[in-house]
Amino acid sequence: MTIKDELQQVDDDLAKLRQTALELREQIGDMGATDQVERSQLLEMADGQDRLIVELQGRRDDLARRLQQETS
Repeated sequence: MTIKDELQQVDDDLAKLRQTALELREQIGDMGATDQVERSQLLEMADGQDRLIVELQGRRDDLARRLQQETS
């Protein structure tokens, strides 16, 4: 797999994770006054998605630097 292919894969994964985190947070907002345990679990899942996004963004930045060095 080339660096360009890896970069595209990471970009795709980031888009999916961002959408999932957004949907989880919207679901929490739509719940209103419901089960606090369920809200807490959804919030933990959304926070987990956010942590993955940060890690993948770092990976993406590294790949972008490597690709730029390769093409320079």
